[in-house]
Amino acid sequence: MMTLTKTLVEKQRRENINHDSKRADFLQEVIEGLEDGILILNKAGKVLHANASAHRIFSQFDDRENCTENFVPPAIWNLCESLLSNQSLLSDKMIIFSDEIVLDKSNIFRIRVRVLNLGGFDVPCLLVTIQNKYEFLKHVALSEVKKFELTRREAEIWFLYRNNHSYKEIANKLFITINTVKKHMKNIHAKRQASAMLEERYQTQN
Repeated sequence: MMTLTKTLVEKQRRENINHDSKRADFLQEVIEGLEDGILILNKAGKVLHANASAHRIFSQFDDRENCTENFVPPAIWNLCESLLSNQSLLSDKMIIFSDEIVLDKSNIFRIRVRVLNLGGFDVPCLLVTIQNKYEFLKHVALSEVKKFELTRREAEIWFLYRNNHSYKEIANKLFITINTVKKHMKNIHAKRQASAMLEERYQTQN
């Protein structure tokens, strides 16, 4: 009876280990597939994990030569240090510190840092997420192009406008006049207004 019990316990233990391993592999695959950069650091600044997006983003920083041996740009580590230095004053451990790093109009990164408690670690770690606002706004703009049923030219103009380009900059990039940009923007805003009215009417009816 004792032998049977030990066998069942051992079998269950192996199944649990296998399940945990598959779960860890799945989570790893999800993290690696994210467009946002994901960093997990200890309180000394050592990188415990960085996904592929984080490494790709780091390669665009001009000060990458001044990174630590773990490839953390100073601008990001400064934000982490701000959180750590104020942690004793913050009773809510879920509080998030955020900042923006602007390289150019196509590379604006939103950095967010918060404390992360991980099993297996005696002290909390830091979770850093890095979002490329240009890529985020591109996805938003693509969704709006479909939603507002914009033409190809309107889509080109709207995408640039969404990324904080002035009418003059849009005209120069697309080799059109500012008046043409204004005309298309007027049509775009009319379509946005019509879409909003339809949504409001639908919500009222339901």
